[in-house]
Amino acid sequence: MSTLSDLVHAQGRLNDEDVEWLHRLASDGQLLADLSSADIVLWVATDDGSFIAVAHARPSGAATLFYRDIVGERVRPQWRTQVQGAFESGEIVDSSSPDWFEETPTRVRAVPIVRSEGGRATPVIGVLTRHTNLGEARTPSRQQITFDECANDLFRMVSSGEFPDLTAPTSPRRGAPRASDGLIRIDVDGISTFASPNALSAFNRMGFDDELEGESLAEVTTRILPATRQVDESLPVVVTGRAPWRTDIEARGVTVSLRAIPLKDHGTRIGAIILCRDVTELRHQEQELITKDATIREIHHRVKNNLQTVASLLRIQARRTHSDEARDALTQAMRRVDAIAVVHDTLAQGLTQKVDFDEVFHRVLKLVAEVASAPNTRARTQSTGRFGVLPSEYATPLALALTEVVTNAVEHGLAGKEGTVTIDATRTDDNLHVSVRDSGHGLPEGRVGQGLGTQIIRTLIQGELGGSIEWHGSEGEGTEVAIDVPLRWLNS
Repeated sequence: MSTLSDLVHAQGRLNDEDVEWLHRLASDGQLLADLSSADIVLWVATDDGSFIAVAHARPSGAATLFYRDIVGERVRPQWRTQVQGAFESGEIVDSSSPDWFEETPTRVRAVPIVRSEGGRATPVIGVLTRHTNLGEARTPSRQQITFDECANDLFRMVSSGEFPDLTAPTSPRRGAPRASDGLIRIDVDGISTFASPNALSAFNRMGFDDELEGESLAEVTTRILPATRQVDESLPVVVTGRAPWRTDIEARGVTVSLRAIPLKDHGTRIGAIILCRDVTELRHQEQELITKDATIREIHHRVKNNLQTVASLLRIQARRTHSDEARDALTQAMRRVDAIAVVHDTLAQGLTQKVDFDEVFHRVLKLVAEVASAPNTRARTQSTGRFGVLPSEYATPLALALTEVVTNAVEHGLAGKEGTVTIDATRTDDNLHVSVRDSGHGLPEGRVGQGLGTQIIRTLIQGELGGSIEWHGSEGEGTEVAIDVPLRWLNS
């Protein structure tokens, strides 16, 4: 399905600032749908004078009118005059009589979308429609009346370019509060005029045992917060509704997330909506994940240190060994241990168990060039393409296998001469192809070494990675090793 940006840019009428404004409004579409208990649709004008839906939000506490997604569809004839009127006049247009949609009576409101630029409103960039299902109409509760009033205030702000506010955080933390989680309405002085049951319950769990309505929300939070706890500097701004911001408050082991949405009337602040949600369990989970990540990074760091210690012991042993065969074996073992240590060192620096393999391979190439080049061999290595990000279970065997392949190309393919080893990586969604070519002596076609290095390469590529490896070459023209690894982890 096309994204909002794709749909808007396809019309060619709006600039990047307009698209960003529509994105921010669409991100609050669920809030508007829940407050108004109605479907919310965003429309932009097309080149032929019609309108196309670019975003749609369904209410979570009421029946939706649209069981199928209408994003990408053109405006229906019964709404076109109303949408066109709002777009051209810049005024909110309500339906004069119930509109029937698939045998369901509805009420439609068309709201012009205006972007604020430098404190002044720009021309209308789109239209927001609210589709209310009248088939399930019932006597509204006080909460629903308040929710509807809040929605109408926000619709008015949309039509005057005062909502959304681009200074608000764009990427809320996990567990951002919704209208159904808890809503408090405060006036311009910060006094609560309404508190939903869920909002009151959240504050009760933090130690406030009275009614919120009629109380200053700033004073309430001051009373319940422990005197010894450091307070987020944004908290006073949020609880007074003076800025569109988010923060968490914690008391008695309970954490509540707050989001403030200032309400304005043509630039004059008239109050605010404070959304709240008990996120105690979510924050505990986040803290556990942070602790787990730190522990895993420390483990990788210690493994890396231990591997480097082993490599150092092998290096010392190799220097003291008089047998050339034993020295070569120890040097190769040291190189393999160092290659694995590189992966663990990279994992120790990040928060995930995935690594940028291009960075790993760059370090591996330096390792190979340092260890494998003999005094009478001048090898240059060059790499093209990108490996991309790989999980650790792929990175370790692939790094070790490529270390063996490149080392063989230098030690055997370029033995006693000057030449180049080229490594090319080509990646698709489903496969990673790596080609290692040297300009050395070459192997007769079909002849492959039977040494320990070749056995290790086959075991790693075919056994651990489920891939394939082939050797191609001819005497005097170098050798090419082709490796293919399926990236099945992407779909797992």
